[in-house]
Amino acid sequence: MSDLLTKFSKKKDVDTIIRDTFDKVVVLRFGRASDLVCLQQDHILSKAARDVSKFATVALVDVDSEDIQVYVKYFDITLIPSTVFFFNAHHMKMDCGTADHTKWIGAFYAKQDFIDVVEAIFRGAMKGKLIVNCPLPPERIPKYQILYKDV
Repeated sequence: MSDLLTKFSKKKDVDTIIRDTFDKVVVLRFGRASDLVCLQQDHILSKAARDVSKFATVALVDVDSEDIQVYVKYFDITLIPSTVFFFNAHHMKMDCGTADHTKWIGAFYAKQDFIDVVEAIFRGAMKGKLIVNCPLPPERIPKYQILYKDV
């Protein structure tokens, strides 16, 4: 199923899709094709890609690619899969009640969860917001703990 989604392993390609996509949410899933949770996320993304195609573009980014490490460091992608959202070249953030508003960490539980999140980001972005509230109930948001080194 993830074969239907665009895959990027070069920084130039990621830059191009972020910069050249207008009036659509760009959804970038950072992860590995061999990881089971990434495969679950890819399955949900590929099932929903057609449903959100009028207002979103979905792509997969390989975190093991040397060229992509700039983004991995910038977005502090330590847990995979991590999903980052953009709108008109602006990084969109989402308040999910977690410590990290810059990305969605983990897999979505269902196709409709992903559609709801992307739609909320799109609606907020069209109103000029750079951060939106998560439309999902707290029990449908993956939980994780952030551990800081040398603090």
